[in-house]
Amino acid sequence: MGYDVERVVAEVREAATCYLRPRFRALTTADIWEKSPGEVVTVADQECESALSARLCAAVPGSVVIGEEAAAENPTLLRHLSGERPVWLLDPLDGTGAFAAGSPDYGVMAALVVNSETVLGIIHQPEHSRTFVAEQGAGAWETESGERLAVRRSSSSLEGAVMKRFLPVDVRAVIERNEHRFGTLEPRATAASIEYPALARGDGDFMLYWRTLPWDHAPGALMLREAGGVVARLDGAAYDPTDRREGLLAAGSPEAWREAKSALGLE
Repeated sequence: MGYDVERVVAEVREAATCYLRPRFRALTTADIWEKSPGEVVTVADQECESALSARLCAAVPGSVVIGEEAAAENPTLLRHLSGERPVWLLDPLDGTGAFAAGSPDYGVMAALVVNSETVLGIIHQPEHSRTFVAEQGAGAWETESGERLAVRRSSSSLEGAVMKRFLPVDVRAVIERNEHRFGTLEPRATAASIEYPALARGDGDFMLYWRTLPWDHAPGALMLREAGGVVARLDGAAYDPTDRREGLLAAGSPEAWREAKSALGLE
């Protein structure tokens, strides 16, 4: 199955330009609402997802899109991940809370999954004018500079972040007891579209997530792996977008992954 990477990148960028950037710092109260307690969505999410879904399907005929907002309304769409058709996982506005608050740390993420394997991942950061691409077996790079992404240890001590919001009480307690073991342990993350490229460029050593919705992690997991990093479940199983279990540790190297898991107290 073929696909045109440059075409897909162009479609992602154009959708962000047409549907996200004009709404950035221009939303009204009527443009923002809760789709579930504590989870905000905006008109920009919906407009971008609708337009970009059609464009992605056209880029790979016969494919199907599982968009974050569509799946929120119809969770049965996730069944396509186990089917025979190529699947696009689409997060049209990753970091909606940041976007609604006026922070530039948001992005668009898309991943192409074929036979349960992620073969292409794209992360676009509109306000930072950066686009990152990863292809299975071909590496990961920033399109603007052409820079190939390669992880490196950020310092002699472990530095990372934990998305605490969705942690079970007992897991949170264990992690908080072990915070002293780290050079830096940020209490929260920003957005996956910001965090995964940062890790792939050597900014920090690890990220711990608990909730693992596939559109949040498939693009970045491929990107980090292609840059030499590791994204795995806490039992060591490599990330698989069809696996719905909670708990996911992303790190810049196998050694950093093992060190982070041990230091967090998650053995």
